[in-house]
Amino acid sequence: MRRRLFAGFFAAVVLLAGCGKKDAPPPPPPPPAAVAGPEFTVLATSDLRDVQPLEEMVLKATGVRLRFRFGGTMESTEAVLTGEARADAAWFANAKYLLSSPQGQARVKLQEKIMLSPIAIGVSESDAKKQGWDKPDLKLTWKDIANAAKAGKLNYALSNPATSNQGFMALMGVVAAAGGKSEALSAADVNRGAIADFLKGYKIPGDNSTYLSEQFILQQGPRANAFINYESWLLSLNASGKLREKLVLIYPHEGVSTADYPFMLLDEARRADYVKVVDYLKGDTAQTWLARQTLRRPIRPDLAAKVEDLLPKQGLQVELPFSPDRALADGLIAAYLNEFRTPIASTFVLDTSGSMNGGGRRQQLVEALHYIAGADASLTGRIARLTQREKLWFMTFSDSVRRPQAFVMPAANPAARGVAEQGDSDATRQVLAEVRDSADRLQMKGGT
Repeated sequence: MRRRLFAGFFAAVVLLAGCGKKDAPPPPPPPPAAVAGPEFTVLATSDLRDVQPLEEMVLKATGVRLRFRFGGTMESTEAVLTGEARADAAWFANAKYLLSSPQGQARVKLQEKIMLSPIAIGVSESDAKKQGWDKPDLKLTWKDIANAAKAGKLNYALSNPATSNQGFMALMGVVAAAGGKSEALSAADVNRGAIADFLKGYKIPGDNSTYLSEQFILQQGPRANAFINYESWLLSLNASGKLREKLVLIYPHEGVSTADYPFMLLDEARRADYVKVVDYLKGDTAQTWLARQTLRRPIRPDLAAKVEDLLPKQGLQVELPFSPDRALADGLIAAYLNEFRTPIASTFVLDTSGSMNGGGRRQQLVEALHYIAGADASLTGRIARLTQREKLWFMTFSDSVRRPQAFVMPAANPAARGVAEQGDSDATRQVLAEVRDSADRLQMKGGT
């Protein structure tokens, strides 16, 4: 309302100022945004923040008011699966997990691949030279990478395989190569030893590439000598001038997983705008801009030659097969969380003073504790819940700090071969129930 009143006042002032003048020039035409239709909202994963200038570029070229809304990979995937994305389209690094289920396939009306960026291992120049990995014609394999990690010669930063595309696809690359099959793997084919060897070098974890880059810049050297991510991210990091030494990019010889950035229509009613946006994104201007500004490869081979000076020639290798079997993906994530990653130990300091009774604060706290204790069966809820071997302490305080209450999640019984989601054991259910009961018994009283 305030904006409308201001606009009306401004128009009145302009009219009064123009009284008595002859041949006043006509008002300028409204900008494209004023005549464009409703916003075309795109749910995009956070690694695509560097494409935000496309909003203005698409508007000028097509009249479509493109608006990005960024989120994490798993939250965004779940939003699409449940139909709660509140977006006209989605744009992910890849949609293989999303489209591995009938539910996801039903949500996506159309999809077009826009650009390419393969997974690569960026190794500090001095370490690459020491290992003899700096030769351009070297045929290094995923097994070589896993063996180097096991021997302590490769210590790397990597996004959480349970929550990010980069981490998951790197782990999938290791198990696909170790499976020794030309066709896609099944959950039963997973080589558990290859996972264990590879993860011995996992020194800098994190949930997104921005955080990992900051940490790697600080810790590059004895703590970490490698960064596993998409080629585009590693090339951008090399160009930033922030590294102690540049990274040599290695693409395992037997194949890599490549992000193909599908642009997906979710709302059938916006098909016409979707087609306009896709046509622009696959056109010469956008494809060249994306390659030069984000260092992702054009989806169109005829444009690749125009940007070959920016991108390593060996970048596009054989594509590792991706299994359409959802059991493999879910089993691999579950095995990573419950068996292979370093167990988490955390202390929650809980305010139980009398003021927590007001404004629904106690209920919110209880619900949050129930959430980590398995009350939410959604995709993100399953990932956020307490995992096997995890240790947790509740430390409550009001007038004084009370003795911590400890909870220890039991270890899983690992499978002899392959990976699979496992149901909760009696011991697991008991600990989760104890966490929920402890939350329910919280009494808010006293001062802070």
